[in-house]
Amino acid sequence: MAKTPRRIRAIEKPMTLSPDEIALAKSLVIYEDDQIIALNKPPGMASQGGRGQEKTLDELLWAFMKSNGNRPRLIHRLDRDTTGVILCGKTKPSAGFLGKAVMARQFEKTYVAIVAPGAPEPREGEISTALRREEIKWEAFMRPCADDHPDAETAHTRYRTLAASDEAALVELKPVTGRMHQLRVHLASIGRPICGDVRYGGALTLAGGPVPRLMLHARSLRFPHPDGGWKSIEAQPPADFRAVAARAGLGAS
Repeated sequence: MAKTPRRIRAIEKPMTLSPDEIALAKSLVIYEDDQIIALNKPPGMASQGGRGQEKTLDELLWAFMKSNGNRPRLIHRLDRDTTGVILCGKTKPSAGFLGKAVMARQFEKTYVAIVAPGAPEPREGEISTALRREEIKWEAFMRPCADDHPDAETAHTRYRTLAASDEAALVELKPVTGRMHQLRVHLASIGRPICGDVRYGGALTLAGGPVPRLMLHARSLRFPHPDGGWKSIEAQPPADFRAVAARAGLGAS
């Protein structure tokens, strides 16, 4: 049985940020209007609940606090080393509207990933393997499982190969469902784990060089806008992603 997606919990107590942290937050903005703000999340930054001394993306949103104490609210999450488009609602009504759209699966997300070894077979298709959550000490993992497993969560991912060599491939991914680590586990389940994914068996070297992190980027997001109609926002992959793709002869479309 599918489980209800976890709600994003905003930090309500105002947080003081340094000038450098405020500048960083503002440098991440790729789109803003009266209702929403979209950021291009860098690698190595937790969306929420970080363990280190560095601020999470949620905490950095205090850089946009209004005089009435309100500030933007995260609508969804990206894993720490996943980069790309992440959306926030600037008001409580807009955040509520967007949260309902997420629950109704109205967010159309497109990712790109570098996988190895070579292109998936077939080069385009859909992965519909159910997933279950497993906790080992303080770490949570997702595992492929049978559809009738008592903890099974339905999961569907569409993919197509954009470029490929004998060693690696650049793959476009469109998650239909939004399970934790879904793209990472689904690709690993077909023998093409995402490069740099230590947790799920991704290659740590590629084309004679190191892979610095998880090579997964949220390239675009299409969603219903609180003011009506649909909005699409895109972010190009960061320099480290493009460098690994170029080294492997894949480009970074």
